Amino acid sequence: MSNTNTSPGQQASGKAGEIIGLFQRYVVPSYGRFELVFERGEGAWLWDVNGRRYLDLGAGIAVCALGHAHPELADALAQQARKLIHISNLYYHELQGRLAQQLVERIGPGKVFFANSGAEANEGLYKLARKFGHEEGRFEILTAINSFHGRTLAGIAATGQDKVKKGFSPMVTGFRHIPFNDLEAARSAISPATVAILIEGIQGEGGITPAKPEYLLGLRRLCDEKKLLLLMDGVQCGHYRSGRFQSFQRILEGVPGAEGFLPDGVSMAKSLAGGFPMGAFWVRQPYADLLGPGTHATTFGGTPLACAAALKVLEIIERDNLADNARQTGAFIKEGLQNLAARHPHVIQSVRGLGFMLGFELGPKEKIPGLAASDKTASAQMVDLLHKAGLLTIPSGSQVVRLLPPLNLTKEQAAEGLRLIEKVVQSVA
Repeated sequence: MSNTNTSPGQQASGKAGEIIGLFQRYVVPSYGRFELVFERGEGAWLWDVNGRRYLDLGAGIAVCALGHAHPELADALAQQARKLIHISNLYYHELQGRLAQQLVERIGPGKVFFANSGAEANEGLYKLARKFGHEEGRFEILTAINSFHGRTLAGIAATGQDKVKKGFSPMVTGFRHIPFNDLEAARSAISPATVAILIEGIQGEGGITPAKPEYLLGLRRLCDEKKLLLLMDGVQCGHYRSGRFQSFQRILEGVPGAEGFLPDGVSMAKSLAGGFPMGAFWVRQPYADLLGPGTHATTFGGTPLACAAALKVLEIIERDNLADNARQTGAFIKEGLQNLAARHPHVIQSVRGLGFMLGFELGPKEKIPGLAASDKTASAQMVDLLHKAGLLTIPSGSQVVRLLPPLNLTKEQAAEGLRLIEKVVQSVA
C-alpha cells in the first residue's frame, strides 16, 4: 500500500493489479496514489475491489459531505438528469438562482458566481481583486505561508508552499507570502501595489491551523484602513465542516466586536455539491457587480444538474442537523485524540482543528520506533498503516494526519475510527 517506495501495481494483483495497470499505461502520473482500488461506497464506508471494507474519515478530501452513494442525492441527480443537464450561462434557469440565494443567505449580502472547482473559484477572486485595483495600478495579493489555493499557475503562485512551485517558474506575478496569524506581518508587508489579502479560515494542506479570532478582526480593520479586499478561501474549511457554514463564522462565535464581520469574497467548492464537481465564489456588496458582462465566464459552472445536487446537499444538512453533528461528534473525536496523545506523547504531539476538520501532529520520526527505519515521511507512513487497519485518512505535509469525515458520520463510527487509530499508534509506539 506504499505510495512512494514501490511502483504502482508492484504489490497489487488480480483485479486491483489490472486496474492499476490501466492507470500506469493511460493516466498522467501526477498523483502519488496509494495502492487502493475502490469499487463502491455507502455512507462513511468504502469497499475495495477485493471486498475489504474501510471506514472513510477522508471523505474524498472534504468533498463527500453526505458520505458515499447517499440515496437522496443520487435520486436528485437522476431526476434532474431526466429534465435538464446543461444549458449555457447565456440563459437563465431557476436552480442556479435559488442556489445563489441560499449561499448569500448563509454568508451575507452579495452575489455568487458558479464554477467547477476550488482552484477556479480562487481564480475568480484573483480577477475580482485585480478589477478592484485596476484604475489605481494595484494588483498584488498577500497570501499566507503554508497556505494552499489550487494547482493552476496563479493558484501555485498564490500558495505559500514551495513544493507546489517546483518546475513551473517563472511564477505568475502579483503574490507575496506572509506569516499566518501575524497581524503586524500583514501590516508591514503592504505596498503601494497591494490590493487584497487572501487567507484560509483553517489552513488545510498547511497542517490544520485555524485563524485566531483577533487575527480575523485585525485583518478586517487593516483592509478597511488601507482600502484592501479581505478574501477567504473556504474551499476545504467551508460548507459546515467547522460546524458553521463558513469557518470564520465558527471561529468568531461569541467574540466581542465580531457581530458584523464579513470578508469581501469567499471561495467555495469540495462539499458544495456532495461529490458532484462544483465551485463558487461569493462577493460582498458593494463589490458584487465589479465583474460585469464579458469579464469572467465558465462553460460548465452552475449547470442545472450541479445546482440540483448542491440544493439537495444543503437541504439534507439542514434537515438532519449535520452542522451540530460536525460540532458534537467532532469534539468527541478531538477529545479521543487528545487522550491518546496524552498516553503516547512521543507519537502524537498535538491535536488541532474544529468540527470535522481535525489533524493530529506526529512527533519526530526518529523518536517513533515503528516509523524510524523508513525514509518515508511520518504522515505517509501513518496513513499507510491506517489503511492496513481499515481506516482512510489524509496526510497533510510531513507530520500531520487529517481527518475530514462526512458530515453525517455517526458517533459509533467515530468511536470505531478512534479505536483503529489507537491500535496503530500503539503498534508504532
